[in-house]
Amino acid sequence: MTGYEVAVRAEAALGEGPTWDTGARLLIWIDILGSRVHTYDPASGRRTVMATEQHVGAAKPRAGGGLVVNLRDGVGLYGPGGSDFRWLHREVVPGRRANDAAVAADGSLWAGTMRYDEAPGGGTLSRITADGEVLTVLDDVAVSNGTGWSPDGRLMYYIDSPTRRVDVLDVRDDGLPAGRRPLAHVDRGFPDGLAVDADGCVWVALWDGGAVHRYTPSGVLDRVLELPVRRPTACAFGGPDLADLYITTARTGLDAPHPLSGSVLVVPGAGKGLPQPAFAG
Repeated sequence: MTGYEVAVRAEAALGEGPTWDTGARLLIWIDILGSRVHTYDPASGRRTVMATEQHVGAAKPRAGGGLVVNLRDGVGLYGPGGSDFRWLHREVVPGRRANDAAVAADGSLWAGTMRYDEAPGGGTLSRITADGEVLTVLDDVAVSNGTGWSPDGRLMYYIDSPTRRVDVLDVRDDGLPAGRRPLAHVDRGFPDGLAVDADGCVWVALWDGGAVHRYTPSGVLDRVLELPVRRPTACAFGGPDLADLYITTARTGLDAPHPLSGSVLVVPGAGKGLPQPAFAG
């Protein structure tokens, strides 16, 4: 496996949610506890940062420009350049916050939540459409995390971190998942964010595991990327050929974090990713 490089040297408390914006050729990533949305242009090295008014669990590009954000109290929309914020769906639940999210092929946002105390059953996974229609897909979740789909769209992968599993579900004709079952069990740290590559393999960041694992579509662990940081949080393919694996990291809760904890790492030429759809709203 090709070694890692430092893409963005930072001290994010809880770096998360790397997303490659294909149109803008930028990496979007967030600091959940810092309430910040970052961008990084690997061609020029240019970086931007935008503050949000609440803890932000995910930020994804919108088809018409701007961002959809999974915030503590619901899902909101920003116009281009961080302008014109408005709520798409607001649902205040004391003690709960947003976490990871993903955009499906139909342009809907699949947004996860969790309680700050990580209590079992306190989180959800919901599908939010461009017109603000909300459907709770999973309602017995502790820490809703990585969500993704197979290249043909027939399978969905999902992580509720405390289960220490990567689950796979069948996607029905209406786009909803069914038949949840384990794809892989993780015995090194806790599975966090995930990315699906063009071969249908699932890359999983291991919180407290100091590594990224790749699992084949049959659930076999076939590649391990060792990292210097204890808490990698999520990964995504990016770059002009979608061949570079970007990895966000965290330093929260660590007494003596590695100097690169909170930075964004990259493994050039790690594989071949899939273009990620933009939110339809």
